[in-house]
Amino acid sequence: MPRPRKRRRREVNRVPRSDALLPEYDRGSVPDGLVTRRQLRDMGLSPGGNEGAVAILRCRLCATRPQWSCTHPTRGYLLRVDLATPKRVPTLAQERALDQAMAARQTCGECGRRFYICLSKKLGCCLECHDGTPVDPSSCMTAPAPVTHRLAA
Repeated sequence: MPRPRKRRRREVNRVPRSDALLPEYDRGSVPDGLVTRRQLRDMGLSPGGNEGAVAILRCRLCATRPQWSCTHPTRGYLLRVDLATPKRVPTLAQERALDQAMAARQTCGECGRRFYICLSKKLGCCLECHDGTPVDPSSCMTAPAPVTHRLAA
């Protein structure tokens, strides 16, 4: 009969909330002007002039322990909105390079069709070419008409 394993309890590094380096806010009590990186992204902004986080958004578990500082990896860092800058707009050359990179990941190596999703690197081709599974026509991009010449008529 195997011996039962002893589980080691993880050491908890508790820091009193009064000794925390940054101010901490529970969800719903964050003052105006402080947002997370995801909220900045949704607003079309980048962190820009923010040197770092100015406050911590406590996780849900720590909301039940108001005397302790939140040390969980699920906590969020809050940035100032007034220091954020607009997102950079990619140039046409950058967009073209990204499209070429995605085309390499989405194009079947055997039949040459381009899909809306990235194909498996392990297979190296679409499922229809690999094992004959029919492909939904709506998952393929329609190829543009071949260009015969680029001269204005």
